[in-house]
Amino acid sequence: MNSPWTVRGDALLLHVRLTPKSSRDEVEGIVQLADGSSVLQARVRAVPENGKANEALVRLLAARLRVPVSRVHVETGAGSRLKTIRIEGDTGTLVASLTRALP
Repeated sequence: MNSPWTVRGDALLLHVRLTPKSSRDEVEGIVQLADGSSVLQARVRAVPENGKANEALVRLLAARLRVPVSRVHVETGAGSRLKTIRIEGDTGTLVASLTRALP
C-alpha cells in the first residue's frame, strides 16, 4: 500500500477521507480506495455544515501531530469527503509524527 502523504517543499500534503457526524473524533489509519490510492481515514463528531467538519479535522490533525492549528489547512476538497490537507513545517518531523500517530 502506498503512502497517503507527499512532501512538497516545506509542507506535507495529506490525503484524507473524512467521515463527519461520527460518535467520536479519531484517526482510524490508512485505507486503500477502489482506485488503488491510499488515504488517511478520519472521523469527527462535527456536522458537515459551514465548514464545521473541516475545522474539526484540522484541530484533530494538529493535536495528533502536535503542531499549531495555524499550520494545518484544507488545500482541496472542502466540500467533499476526500480532502488534501496541507501541513506546514519540517517535513521529516511531520512524517515521523504522523507515523507515530497512526493506530
